[in-house]
Amino acid sequence: MSFASTLHLGPILDLLLTDVPKRWKAELRLGLQEALVNAAKHGNNLDPHKTVVVEFFILEDEHWWIIADQGPGFIPDCCCQEVSSENRLEALQECGRGLYILHQVFDQVHWNAEGTELRLCKQVKSRVRMPLVS
Repeated sequence: MSFASTLHLGPILDLLLTDVPKRWKAELRLGLQEALVNAAKHGNNLDPHKTVVVEFFILEDEHWWIIADQGPGFIPDCCCQEVSSENRLEALQECGRGLYILHQVFDQVHWNAEGTELRLCKQVKSRVRMPLVS
């Protein structure tokens, strides 16, 4: 799916979460909203002539979203994946709230070399922990 850069994301999020198990929807909605806002606002500068493209697919128990924008690109300058309770505040300050949320919600977070495409993965069936948001 593709859409013009906008922050009106409710219907888009509803479509992207259609096949997600109910117990994971709230958490994944938070993460996907953050990723889509970043693409539309920070990537495309809310330019209505630029689009955000989202691909979604399921492989076994992995739900994948690939989000691409037409912006200049983004290279994260820190790694929020390995955040312990002791350095959580430091990670928030260094990475920003949005990146921190992505790394807490999704099991895999990868950007392409240009920083214009984000790949997000969530394993929903074999997860031991409960969702962060309910």
